[in-house]
Amino acid sequence: QVQLVESGGDSVQPGGSLRLSCTASARSFSIYDMGWYRQAPGKQRELVATVLSSGSTNYADSVKGRFTISRDNTKSTVYLQMDRLKVEDTAVYYCHAFFVGGGYWGQGTQVTVSS
Repeated sequence: QVQLVESGGDSVQPGGSLRLSCTASARSFSIYDMGWYRQAPGKQRELVATVLSSGSTNYADSVKGRFTISRDNTKSTVYLQMDRLKVEDTAVYYCHAFFVGGGYWGQGTQVTVSS
């Protein structure tokens, strides 16, 4: 069982920045593929970015060039640096960990972008 705890959500103005963190209780964090997803009110949960155990990254088209995902295996933590935030980035952001045999979700952290 892996527990994921997200933090860093806040309310910001358009054009602002936030950094989300997700710390895992996993003993072997480095073997997990990690991702950030988000869910806006009335919408389905969608992929934002992933960073594989290999370090390879992938982004949704809507966030390319604005968001950066990274991981620190020594701290069992994955980050999402969000710059040039837009109103449409408003959502609950969820951390996800995946390895063969199962996936795990965090409880989510709210990001609100408004003027």
